[in-house]
Amino acid sequence: MVGVWRCMLAVVLLMCLWGSSEAVGGAKSRPRPQRRPPKKPKINPIDVTPPAQNIDIQQMTGRWYLLNSASKCTYLINHGTKVEPTVINLTYSITSNQTVSVSTKTRHNHQCWEILQVYNLTPTPGRLTLKGSRPELNTDILIGETDYSSYAVMYYQKQGKITMKLYGRSADNLSEPILTKFEQLAEKQDFQLAYLFPFPTYSHCGDVDQDHIINCVPTC
Repeated sequence: MVGVWRCMLAVVLLMCLWGSSEAVGGAKSRPRPQRRPPKKPKINPIDVTPPAQNIDIQQMTGRWYLLNSASKCTYLINHGTKVEPTVINLTYSITSNQTVSVSTKTRHNHQCWEILQVYNLTPTPGRLTLKGSRPELNTDILIGETDYSSYAVMYYQKQGKITMKLYGRSADNLSEPILTKFEQLAEKQDFQLAYLFPFPTYSHCGDVDQDHIINCVPTC
Protein backbone atom coordinates (compact mmCIF):
# COMPACT_ATOMS: atom_id res chain seq x y z
CA MET A 1 0.00 0.00 0.00
CA VAL A 2 2.77 2.39 0.91
CA GLY A 3 4.57 1.56 -2.33
CA VAL A 4 1.46 2.23 -4.44
CA TRP A 5 0.75 5.53 -2.72
CA ARG A 6 4.43 6.48 -2.98
CA CYS A 7 4.13 6.21 -6.75
CA MET A 8 0.87 8.16 -6.80
CA LEU A 9 2.10 11.00 -4.61
CA ALA A 10 5.71 11.36 -5.52
CA VAL A 11 4.89 11.55 -9.13
CA VAL A 12 0.69 12.90 -8.32
CA LEU A 13 3.13 11.08 -19.09
CA LEU A 14 6.49 6.04 -36.47
CA MET A 15 9.57 6.83 -38.04
CA CYS A 16 9.72 6.81 -41.93
CA LEU A 17 12.85 5.60 -43.73
CA TRP A 18 13.18 6.72 -47.29
CA GLY A 19 15.80 6.88 -50.03
CA SER A 20 16.34 6.56 -53.77
CA SER A 21 17.44 3.77 -56.06
CA GLU A 22 18.63 3.50 -59.65
CA ALA A 23 16.33 1.57 -61.99
CA VAL A 24 17.67 -1.38 -63.99
CA GLY A 25 17.60 -1.53 -67.83
CA GLY A 26 17.65 2.19 -68.58
CA ALA A 27 14.51 3.13 -66.62
CA LYS A 28 14.43 6.59 -65.15
CA SER A 29 15.58 7.08 -61.62
CA ARG A 30 13.05 8.02 -59.03
CA PRO A 31 13.30 11.65 -58.06
CA ARG A 32 15.09 12.19 -54.81
CA PRO A 33 12.87 13.54 -52.08
CA GLN A 34 13.69 17.05 -51.08
CA ARG A 35 15.50 17.55 -47.83
CA ARG A 36 13.23 18.52 -44.99
CA PRO A 37 13.94 21.81 -43.28
CA PRO A 38 15.72 21.44 -39.93
CA LYS A 39 13.45 21.22 -36.94
CA LYS A 40 13.27 24.21 -34.70
CA PRO A 41 14.81 23.61 -31.29
CA LYS A 42 12.24 22.66 -28.69
CA ILE A 43 11.51 25.43 -26.22
CA ASN A 44 10.25 24.37 -22.82
CA PRO A 45 7.43 26.52 -21.41
CA ILE A 46 9.32 27.18 -18.19
CA ASP A 47 12.30 28.57 -20.14
CA VAL A 48 10.24 31.50 -21.44
CA THR A 49 8.61 32.19 -18.08
CA PRO A 50 10.69 34.66 -16.08
CA PRO A 51 11.05 34.06 -12.33
CA ALA A 52 10.10 36.72 -9.83
CA GLN A 53 12.60 39.57 -9.70
CA ASN A 54 15.36 39.30 -7.08
CA ILE A 55 13.70 36.35 -5.37
CA ASP A 56 14.76 35.88 -1.74
CA ILE A 57 14.51 32.17 -0.99
CA GLN A 58 14.77 32.85 2.75
CA GLN A 59 11.48 34.79 2.64
CA MET A 60 9.83 31.85 0.89
CA THR A 61 10.30 29.59 3.91
CA GLY A 62 7.42 28.59 6.12
CA ARG A 63 3.94 27.23 5.51
CA TRP A 64 2.01 27.56 2.23
CA TYR A 65 -1.50 26.29 1.51
CA LEU A 66 -2.22 24.97 -1.98
CA LEU A 67 -5.26 26.92 -3.20
CA ASN A 68 -5.44 26.30 -6.94
CA SER A 69 -3.71 24.32 -9.64
CA ALA A 70 -3.63 24.66 -13.43
CA SER A 71 -2.74 21.45 -15.24
CA LYS A 72 -3.62 19.08 -18.05
CA CYS A 73 -2.63 16.14 -15.88
CA THR A 74 -4.91 13.20 -16.66
CA TYR A 75 -5.40 12.40 -12.98
CA LEU A 76 -6.63 15.91 -12.21
CA ILE A 77 -8.89 15.97 -15.26
CA ASN A 78 -10.54 12.74 -14.10
CA HIS A 79 -10.48 13.37 -10.34
CA GLY A 80 -10.20 17.16 -9.99
CA THR A 81 -13.38 17.34 -7.93
CA LYS A 82 -11.91 14.95 -5.36
CA VAL A 83 -8.62 16.70 -4.55
CA GLU A 84 -7.66 16.84 -0.88
CA PRO A 85 -6.45 19.81 1.21
CA THR A 86 -2.69 20.15 0.78
CA VAL A 87 -0.11 22.20 2.66
CA ILE A 88 3.65 22.49 2.16
CA ASN A 89 6.35 23.75 4.49
CA LEU A 90 9.66 25.10 3.13
CA THR A 91 12.84 25.14 5.21
CA TYR A 92 16.10 26.74 4.12
CA SER A 93 19.36 27.56 5.81
CA ILE A 94 22.69 28.78 4.48
CA THR A 95 24.33 25.62 5.83
CA SER A 96 21.90 23.34 3.94
CA ASN A 97 24.21 23.02 0.92
CA GLN A 98 22.00 25.16 -1.31
CA THR A 99 18.87 23.08 -0.88
CA VAL A 100 15.35 23.71 0.35
CA SER A 101 13.68 21.02 2.44
CA VAL A 102 10.03 20.51 1.52
CA SER A 103 7.33 18.80 3.56
CA THR A 104 3.99 18.17 1.83
CA LYS A 105 1.00 17.00 3.82
CA THR A 106 -2.17 15.73 2.19
CA ARG A 107 -4.86 13.10 2.68
CA HIS A 108 -5.64 9.85 0.88
CA ASN A 109 -8.46 7.49 1.82
CA HIS A 110 -9.09 9.56 4.96
CA GLN A 111 -5.47 9.07 6.06
CA CYS A 112 -2.95 11.92 6.38
CA TRP A 113 0.39 11.44 4.64
CA GLU A 114 3.60 13.47 4.63
CA ILE A 115 6.05 13.50 1.71
CA LEU A 116 9.59 14.74 2.34
CA GLN A 117 11.55 16.16 -0.62
CA VAL A 118 14.46 18.46 -1.29
CA TYR A 119 14.63 21.21 -3.93
CA ASN A 120 18.09 22.13 -5.20
CA LEU A 121 18.85 25.80 -5.85
CA THR A 122 20.24 26.76 -9.27
CA PRO A 123 22.36 29.74 -10.33
CA THR A 124 19.15 31.49 -11.44
CA PRO A 125 17.38 33.08 -8.45
CA GLY A 126 13.85 31.77 -8.14
CA ARG A 127 14.56 28.57 -10.07
CA LEU A 128 15.04 25.18 -8.40
CA THR A 129 15.31 21.51 -9.32
CA LEU A 130 13.71 18.42 -7.84
CA LYS A 131 15.95 15.55 -8.88
CA GLY A 132 14.40 12.41 -10.31
CA SER A 133 15.86 8.92 -10.47
CA ARG A 134 17.36 9.95 -13.83
CA PRO A 135 18.23 13.44 -15.14
CA GLU A 136 15.43 13.30 -17.71
CA LEU A 137 12.98 12.81 -14.84
CA ASN A 138 14.05 15.96 -13.02
CA THR A 139 11.36 18.52 -12.21
CA ASP A 140 12.18 22.16 -12.91
CA ILE A 141 10.55 24.54 -10.44
CA LEU A 142 10.16 28.27 -10.89
CA ILE A 143 8.79 30.88 -8.48
CA GLY A 144 6.85 33.04 -10.91
CA GLU A 145 5.29 35.64 -8.62
CA THR A 146 5.11 36.20 -4.88
CA ASP A 147 4.84 38.91 -2.26
CA TYR A 148 6.13 36.43 0.38
CA SER A 149 3.38 37.37 2.85
CA SER A 150 0.16 36.31 1.13
CA TYR A 151 0.59 34.44 -2.18
CA ALA A 152 3.04 32.64 -4.47
CA VAL A 153 2.62 31.34 -8.03
CA MET A 154 4.93 28.42 -8.81
CA TYR A 155 5.57 26.50 -12.02
CA TYR A 156 6.53 22.81 -12.10
CA GLN A 157 7.80 21.26 -15.33
CA LYS A 158 8.61 17.60 -15.91
CA GLN A 159 9.36 16.04 -19.30
CA GLY A 160 8.17 19.15 -21.10
CA LYS A 161 4.79 19.28 -19.34
CA ILE A 162 4.01 22.14 -17.00
CA THR A 163 1.74 22.57 -13.98
CA MET A 164 1.03 25.85 -12.20
CA LYS A 165 0.18 26.12 -8.52
CA LEU A 166 -1.19 28.99 -6.47
CA TYR A 167 -0.18 28.97 -2.80
CA GLY A 168 -1.35 31.20 0.02
CA ARG A 169 0.01 31.91 3.47
CA SER A 170 -3.55 31.61 4.72
CA ALA A 171 -6.12 29.10 3.60
CA ASP A 172 -8.97 31.57 3.37
CA ASN A 173 -7.78 35.16 3.11
CA LEU A 174 -6.61 35.39 -0.50
CA SER A 175 -7.98 38.38 -2.40
CA GLU A 176 -10.03 38.13 -5.57
CA PRO A 177 -7.43 40.12 -7.59
CA ILE A 178 -4.80 37.47 -6.84
CA LEU A 179 -7.11 34.69 -7.97
CA THR A 180 -7.82 36.65 -11.14
CA LYS A 181 -4.09 37.16 -11.70
CA PHE A 182 -3.51 33.42 -11.40
CA GLU A 183 -6.20 32.74 -13.98
CA GLN A 184 -4.60 35.24 -16.35
CA LEU A 185 -1.14 33.71 -15.90
CA ALA A 186 -2.62 30.25 -16.45
CA GLU A 187 -4.26 31.40 -19.68
CA LYS A 188 -0.84 32.44 -21.00
CA GLN A 189 0.19 28.79 -20.58
CA ASP A 190 -2.93 27.67 -22.50
CA PHE A 191 -4.81 26.64 -19.35
CA GLN A 192 -8.42 27.66 -19.76
CA LEU A 193 -10.85 27.57 -16.84
CA ALA A 194 -11.56 23.88 -17.52
CA TYR A 195 -7.98 23.10 -16.48
CA LEU A 196 -8.10 24.99 -13.17
CA PHE A 197 -8.65 22.90 -10.05
CA PRO A 198 -9.33 24.67 -6.74
CA PHE A 199 -8.23 22.85 -3.59
CA PRO A 200 -10.18 22.65 -0.30
CA THR A 201 -9.34 25.37 2.21
CA TYR A 202 -10.29 23.39 5.32
CA SER A 203 -9.42 20.21 7.23
CA HIS A 204 -5.68 20.28 6.57
CA CYS A 205 -3.49 17.59 8.10
CA GLY A 206 -1.59 18.19 11.32
CA ASP A 207 0.98 15.80 12.74
CA VAL A 208 1.57 12.59 10.76
CA ASP A 209 2.72 9.32 12.34
CA GLN A 210 5.98 7.74 11.20
CA ASP A 211 4.24 4.92 9.34
CA HIS A 212 2.73 7.43 6.92
CA ILE A 213 5.81 9.51 6.11
CA ILE A 214 7.31 9.01 2.64
CA ASN A 215 10.95 10.07 2.55
CA CYS A 216 11.83 11.12 -1.01
CA VAL A 217 15.30 12.42 -0.15
CA PRO A 218 17.23 12.44 -2.37
CA THR A 219 14.72 10.83 -4.77
CA CYS A 220 11.73 8.48 -4.76
